[in-house]
Amino acid sequence: MVVNPGRVLIVDDEKDFCQILFIVLKSEGFDPMVAHSGEAAIEMIRRGMPDAMLLDVRMPGLDGFEVLKRSKKLAAHLPVIMMTGFGGVHGAVHAIKEGADDYLSKPIDNSELIQKLKHLIANRPPARKKRSASGSGKDSSALNLAEIMGPSDSVAKIISDVNLVAQSDFTVIIQGETGTGKELVSRAIHQSSSRADAHLVPLDCGAVPESLFESELFGHERGAFTGAVQRRPGKFEMAQRGTLLLDEICNMPLNCQVKLLRAIQERSFFRVGGMDPLTVDVRLLVASNQDLLLRSTQGSFSRDLYYRLSEFTIFIPPLKERREDIVHLANRFLGTTNLELNKKVEGFSDAAMEVLIGYSWPGNVRQLRSTIRRAVLQANQGVQPEHLFIEDPAWEIETAVFPKPQDVGWDGLSLKDIVRQSTGEVECRVLTQALRKTRGNKAEAARLLRVDYKTMHTKIKQYCIKIFPEDSHDQEK
Repeated sequence: MVVNPGRVLIVDDEKDFCQILFIVLKSEGFDPMVAHSGEAAIEMIRRGMPDAMLLDVRMPGLDGFEVLKRSKKLAAHLPVIMMTGFGGVHGAVHAIKEGADDYLSKPIDNSELIQKLKHLIANRPPARKKRSASGSGKDSSALNLAEIMGPSDSVAKIISDVNLVAQSDFTVIIQGETGTGKELVSRAIHQSSSRADAHLVPLDCGAVPESLFESELFGHERGAFTGAVQRRPGKFEMAQRGTLLLDEICNMPLNCQVKLLRAIQERSFFRVGGMDPLTVDVRLLVASNQDLLLRSTQGSFSRDLYYRLSEFTIFIPPLKERREDIVHLANRFLGTTNLELNKKVEGFSDAAMEVLIGYSWPGNVRQLRSTIRRAVLQANQGVQPEHLFIEDPAWEIETAVFPKPQDVGWDGLSLKDIVRQSTGEVECRVLTQALRKTRGNKAEAARLLRVDYKTMHTKIKQYCIKIFPEDSHDQEK
């Protein structure tokens, strides 16, 4: 049986070079990943992703040696091969002294690289610590979810569920909206399990064409179909003695669902075009951004497969239901982006933090991270509301006193009445714009217009300005 050689993290700011290495490693059966900055690489290592790392020496921000130093603190046994376009004996010696396992000069000899990678991964010492004799089952990888996801009660419940189910071989459904952290939870389950020394192999069911799904899952023999020039293992084989993660399984074609159910029940399968059954020992995790039970009752997901998969379910609430985590995550993303950009943005103003906490975050943590990164890029000292560029279609301000400008008429009015009306229109418009700028925060709008809060509150009532959703921004700061 062909075994996946491992997940290799390529760290280099040269995108073309990364793309070439990605193709080379993929053709050799590796599962390559790419980070274009040292900060991004550290974040991926913190999540426990790679089995080995190819690390460029010279990069903007954190250079290769600093990434090497930090990575060894996070994963002491992670094999690292340093790469540089400025070769030399001195550089190689320095890299080895700093903890690198090997050193290659660019241009890279592909065959030499593949040979070194396979050797390093095959001889990698076990990275997991032995469990305590108490048998509590609480692994640090599960507890690290609190650092990565946040300190809320919801995350504490997720950690409790991970600790409860990790040591079993139960199939687990991890359900939550896109961007909530389903893959993080799946990795915590794998790393806290007895299978942690083997691979966690992910398959994004939404990214595979239906015609290739069976081959991606079970592999194929040479000549099985047009383009099958050699035997290729599927994800099941790659996950032997480890864990297979089927991400967004609701996108799996129904005919493949039937074959998956049979493979799970019989613990064996046939490659596409194969005649001999292959037996595997694999733990299965599935992730979904939709309710699989509801999908099964609607007929768009196999009911039999659902019942087989649903041995244990972990629900990840959306970020809007985990307000405590927003502050933690925003500060964490600010810190990592500061490192990446070599900036010293000090934090968030009260108004900016109120915007972050009050927003609905339809894209969840993924959207929050992008928002913070963009804000840190633009901010010089602290992050202000204008750096966030958040648009919330569910939030608006209405005023009922004055009609639209094109509908205003002055017929029958004196000069004094016209001036009074026009002054009121301007005042109402300014108040409305200030409230839009502060996303309905009356206290912040009062500070912006240099009036006291009582005046602001009185004017809002005078002009019948309504803030939706009501009461969401009505606390004086």
